[in-house]
Amino acid sequence: MERNPAMAMPRIILIMLIFNTLLAVGGIGFSFTLYQSVQQLTQVGPAEAGTGGPAGDVEAEKGEYQFQPVDKLIVSLAEAGREHYIVFDLVLQAGLETEKKKLEQIDPMVRNSAVAHFTGMKFQELRGQSIAQLQAGLEKAVLGDFGSRNLLVPFEHVLISKMVVQ
Repeated sequence: MERNPAMAMPRIILIMLIFNTLLAVGGIGFSFTLYQSVQQLTQVGPAEAGTGGPAGDVEAEKGEYQFQPVDKLIVSLAEAGREHYIVFDLVLQAGLETEKKKLEQIDPMVRNSAVAHFTGMKFQELRGQSIAQLQAGLEKAVLGDFGSRNLLVPFEHVLISKMVVQ
């Protein structure tokens, strides 16, 4: 049986066409998945990128909040030879489902905890901390006071919204 070289050429071209088509479709699929993963990283942010999970989980964790102000707290600070003080405003961050009345009712407790926390600090110690450190320490103190009195905490975070240290 003889092979006809003219018949072999269209088969080779057909095989090459199919191979190139499969390669192109694979490249498009790979590019699309790479694009989606980059989109997820930009939505999640670099700090949370290593935590894993689909983007839907990240969006499910996000929520809307309400904020309750706790205005004008003034505390004297201990320092040898000179009087110093701190004036600050706080904001309580709570979920939308939290009743506004509950947040208003705990205002005196939050004030008491914040004043007690800052009263124990020295002026230089206070000046040496960043806002993030002050806020973290204050939040820990407030939550600790609520826990020691067996009170429910209707808020999630305590934020320092204004501060003057003199």
